[in-house]
Amino acid sequence: MKKSLLIIAMIPILAFSQEKEVLRYFKSKDSLVGVKNQKGEIIVPAQFEIYSDLKDGDPVQGETILFDGAKKNEKWTENTWGYVYDRKGNFLYTPFLYDNGPDYFCEGLRRFVKNGKIGFADRNGKTVIEPKHDFVSPFNFGYASFCDGCSWEKTEEEHRRIVGGTWKVMNVKGETVQPLVKNSGNDVKISGKYYPYPFQYNEKEKNILQFFEKQNKKLSDLYYVNVYNKIPEKEKKLFFEIIERPKENFPYYQVNTYDYTKYDLGMLYRFKFMVSEDGKTFYAIESYNDGKVPFEEWLKNEIKEAEQFQKEHTDNPNKFINK
Repeated sequence: MKKSLLIIAMIPILAFSQEKEVLRYFKSKDSLVGVKNQKGEIIVPAQFEIYSDLKDGDPVQGETILFDGAKKNEKWTENTWGYVYDRKGNFLYTPFLYDNGPDYFCEGLRRFVKNGKIGFADRNGKTVIEPKHDFVSPFNFGYASFCDGCSWEKTEEEHRRIVGGTWKVMNVKGETVQPLVKNSGNDVKISGKYYPYPFQYNEKEKNILQFFEKQNKKLSDLYYVNVYNKIPEKEKKLFFEIIERPKENFPYYQVNTYDYTKYDLGMLYRFKFMVSEDGKTFYAIESYNDGKVPFEEWLKNEIKEAEQFQKEHTDNPNKFINK
């Protein structure tokens, strides 16, 4: 056992644990993939056909074991990709197929499929929302759209889209939320209807968000510096919300950034932050698999890149001025 920082692969939300046993992927003679512990004991037998660049001996990253591929000789389940196990080798779920791979974690939750229905699991593999709907979108600003009675249809470009059914909106508890009759000004617009502002904060959490709000102008100018259509100042305002709180295996707050329409700036890691449990140390999520960096270091690099971009593109309409 050794202290390690473990990062969930292919996701914007990073899991950090202490004193966790290192598990490693291994490949059999016929190139099937499984997982062993440090003693060489098999946790999950080699039975998965992985087509990524996974190498023999690569560590398992995250609080669960993800096999990004098919199980040999097993019929593929529609709308799924990969398999997730706990670190003891117990099967947990099959992720929803998204972007030619297993679904990403969005606002701390990943979609999975069971008996043709879609639910959500957290970073520890725990089912948070039971699978009971035909389709559910990723969470954004505390809400996800879902439909019942809908189905998949191929387009002329051989892509797929959801058609038909009855659409509604759920919160992070899986509860159906009704639209508002009147917009209060702080609510979120989804498919032409307004829904209540979904977040509540204590004083410590308000102070965390104030740290980002005080730098709203600078951060928004950095984000839009390379956008080639002129953005009105009122539309450059960013919104910062805490979408995950400290929990087992994750002693951090995660802060996401949204544009003026309350839409996440980036599904993976763009302008996403973490804050220590005591609310005093701030980090930026550097990439989906490279961990976190101190906020000030991240900000310094963002400023440097923005200034370099403006030197090379003097006609950019959304200027960044370092004040």
